[in-house]
Amino acid sequence: MANGNKAIVDANGKPFNRNLLVLVLLVGTFCTVLNGTILTTAFPTLMKEFSVTTSDVQWLTTGFLLVNGIMIPVTAWLSNNFSTKVLYIIAMSTFLVGTIMCFTAPNFGTILAGRLVQAVGVGITMPLMQMVMLSIFPANQRGAAMGLGGLVIGLAPAIGPTLSGFIIDNFTWRDLFGMIIPIVVIVLILAFIFMRPVIQTRRTKLDVLSLIESTIGFGAILYGFSSVGNDGWGSTTVIVSIVVGVIFILLFGYRQLHMETPFLELRVFKVKKFAIAAALSSVTNMAMIGVEMVLPLYLQIVKGMSAFHSGLTLLPGALMMGVMSPITGNAFDKFGPKDLTRMGMFLLTAGTVPFFFLTQTTPVLDIVILYMIRMFGISMVMMPATTDGMNALPFDLMSHGTAVNNTVRQVFSSMGTAILVSVLTNVTNNLKPSKSLLTQAPLQYKNDFFNSTLSGYHAAFAVAILFCVIGYGISLMVTNSSKSKAIDTDLENTKMAGEE
Repeated sequence: MANGNKAIVDANGKPFNRNLLVLVLLVGTFCTVLNGTILTTAFPTLMKEFSVTTSDVQWLTTGFLLVNGIMIPVTAWLSNNFSTKVLYIIAMSTFLVGTIMCFTAPNFGTILAGRLVQAVGVGITMPLMQMVMLSIFPANQRGAAMGLGGLVIGLAPAIGPTLSGFIIDNFTWRDLFGMIIPIVVIVLILAFIFMRPVIQTRRTKLDVLSLIESTIGFGAILYGFSSVGNDGWGSTTVIVSIVVGVIFILLFGYRQLHMETPFLELRVFKVKKFAIAAALSSVTNMAMIGVEMVLPLYLQIVKGMSAFHSGLTLLPGALMMGVMSPITGNAFDKFGPKDLTRMGMFLLTAGTVPFFFLTQTTPVLDIVILYMIRMFGISMVMMPATTDGMNALPFDLMSHGTAVNNTVRQVFSSMGTAILVSVLTNVTNNLKPSKSLLTQAPLQYKNDFFNSTLSGYHAAFAVAILFCVIGYGISLMVTNSSKSKAIDTDLENTKMAGEE
């Protein structure tokens, strides 16, 4: 591995070009992560194209994130059992198949299936990128390295709505997928040349029961939250799904804590710095992804903007995220995470509160500036918090730490998106006027209907503010203390048992 002035070598002791490997990794992962939000501003178009509701169409994002959450724990096992190069090529090939399915989809079911296949690839590439970055850079350079990773994990989903809007307004929704296909093909060719096996592998048995428990647990709880938009909080489907999900997640957790070689090493949560970092990055991601989904709907439905212009409104914030991620990564290496994360959460909260007061006449410039402030804050929190948590773990537990951190973050992102959409839908439906008013007083009906819609957005943004406040509270627990030396005895014993 890369450390000090020693030659940069792979797991087989062979030298390689680290810069070219990182470039291939970042470009490929950018393409995959971009798909998390690339359909956001296309939702109204897709709803009309396939005659589906808001709650149905949001499954293209929620389902995508859900499969990520299911796949990411598997990546820790895969990265320990298969060559980094082989695993990356398989993941990108899977993503390519899903993209082609979406590009050629004749109906909503096919495009949803394609999105889920895409998500399998993304669920591998995103955590794999972080594992590789942590492996090939020494500890004193990891902040900067993970800052580059922030370009992918932060900028790609942030720029998705703008790119989506441009494509929708000037081409067709199919081109959202068509434009990615040739890039992925080129990345695959370059991966055969420049990717290297940089993570040490050791054969372990896949615990199928753990995989089943995690899949059912996370799948059921997300299905429950996502069904609220159509069925309401009191629905039997919603309640049963959430309860089943919680039960299976508890069973999964219990099994992991009692296995000699866990499928997913949950004992990493006993390292306080890691637990705080995972919680902070998860809540921050909920605030980011949720608003990225709701805000374009507000811009198009309430303010009557086109898909492209609604996406363009978010572009300066996306660029802010991209510019600041490497800078905050370097700042982390120099100053630590404490002040960075606290200031970042303050800016995120301050930039979100005014969204609760949006009206039809709110100037677009105000929304642009507020969104930039939010993304500035997020860039100060996401990668610094993640890097701080990972640095607190022993090197050979980083693959598990990365998998645990990303699993929690993706599942909470899916929950956040589902909650915001369900709140938006339920508040709007509960306040909208009776249809009988349409014939008795059409102008009154139109005014009341508009106000109910606006109230729905206000409620959704209120939930986003709550996420931010919780995140700020968590950031107060972040410290600049040196890397944790006192790893829990159980954690150390588990690590040793896995090596025997």
